[in-house]
Amino acid sequence: MPPTPKLAKVNVDYDEEADVLYVYFGKPLAADDSYVTDEGIIVRTREERIVGITILNALDRLPA
Repeated sequence: MPPTPKLAKVNVDYDEEADVLYVYFGKPLAADDSYVTDEGIIVRTREERIVGITILNALDRLPA
């Protein structure tokens, strides 16, 4: 079984005006690529590693 990678410090920022939740791992790094999941979540990568995710319309995704 391959070793489990260590998860860097997880940071969260929320932009209330735009209703966008930003989650990044370790210190913020500029992404060199990104893709959008079927659920509309943006996954930001750098050198093929996930550096963060962006969740649009974040409050709509919370349970009622």
